[in-house]
Amino acid sequence: MAKKWISVICVWIISFTILLTPLTARGQNESANESTQENSGQQTESADLIQAPSGVLMEAQTGTVIYQKDLDIRRSPASITKIMTLILIFDALEKGNLKLDDIVTTSAYAKSMGGSQVFLEEGETQTVETLIKCIVIASGNDASVAMAEHICGSEQEFVRHMNERATELGMKNTHFEDCCGLTDSSNHYTTARDIAIMSRELITKYPKILEYSSIWMENITHVTKQGTKEFGLTNTNKLLRSYDGCVGLKTGSTSLAKYCLSAVAKRNKITLIAVVMAAPDYKARLKDAASLLDYGFARCCRYIDNKPAELPELSVKKGKEETVSLSYDGTFRYLDTEGHSISDVKKEISLPEKTEAPIKKGAKAGEVIYTAGDKELGRLTILYAEDIERAGYLDCLRKTAGYLWLTAGQESFDKDTL
Repeated sequence: MAKKWISVICVWIISFTILLTPLTARGQNESANESTQENSGQQTESADLIQAPSGVLMEAQTGTVIYQKDLDIRRSPASITKIMTLILIFDALEKGNLKLDDIVTTSAYAKSMGGSQVFLEEGETQTVETLIKCIVIASGNDASVAMAEHICGSEQEFVRHMNERATELGMKNTHFEDCCGLTDSSNHYTTARDIAIMSRELITKYPKILEYSSIWMENITHVTKQGTKEFGLTNTNKLLRSYDGCVGLKTGSTSLAKYCLSAVAKRNKITLIAVVMAAPDYKARLKDAASLLDYGFARCCRYIDNKPAELPELSVKKGKEETVSLSYDGTFRYLDTEGHSISDVKKEISLPEKTEAPIKKGAKAGEVIYTAGDKELGRLTILYAEDIERAGYLDCLRKTAGYLWLTAGQESFDKDTL
């Protein structure tokens, strides 16, 4: 009888094991397959977003990269080179070395530039502002060289400054050989990431450029020995006419570079930079840029703390002053790129009850912690807004004497009142 029960139990255990093992294994495999398919789908979506071999989408305020495709592959940029030329022009304007109404004279060398041009004549004069328009609207190679020579004396010296500026911006895979991108030199290259970096620098540091880059058509006047004649500038960036919110920035195309574009668009207080390199034709360039911008605007939501709380003064121990004022280290900004809305943001100010001298202006005093639900969005540093020296022996003596005087005066007042 015992043997019979043992046999039954063994059969039951074996049957249960056989049934359980395939189910468990099958469940694990299905889960793994779902994960693989999901990841594969995301990769395909990203890969298929643009036809061009290289591209990047960046949010201008924070510099956050939202989309990338071979963003660090070195390629010829063609006339997108002129973004750096424009940065140097605006640098000179900011430093006061140049004014918009300064007169620039065209050299024989500048006149000789081929490719896209505005047909400046040798000896012809134009204002700096007019030449900026010629560069950013019509992509004038002659205008670019004329400005380079005016600022640095020669294009070669200007290009040296272009490369220095690129290094300062952290453009690790960029080297310029000319100021307009006309060259076919293999030593003239950049990447989608580096184009986004210099585009961001131009539009955030010098937003006035967008007033020029968003112009569709404008006339300039040539005054030469042959007489006076009007010349029409038409923007090479056709996305201005086809994409809502597009305000710039620069196109480029040569047989080597193919079709490139750095496009800037604004919607709902969000500014995006879409870079496309080596697209097969101009239509693909525009379609890719529009696809990148659509992708970004659909996913981006930004929070800006425009109404920060008023900061208290902190008590100071052992200082010449009893309190110290505080200030925020800028404005808190948060960018969500996953398509989530940002609402019900809570702010928690974290500060010590007291601080001790000496205190240096600009040193960290505390921080504001921003949260939405269970998620921390980020932190903003609170700084000391003034220097407070440590109190010496005489300072302490004066404080004590002042305190005693006030106390004595109060006691005398109390007696007189009684």
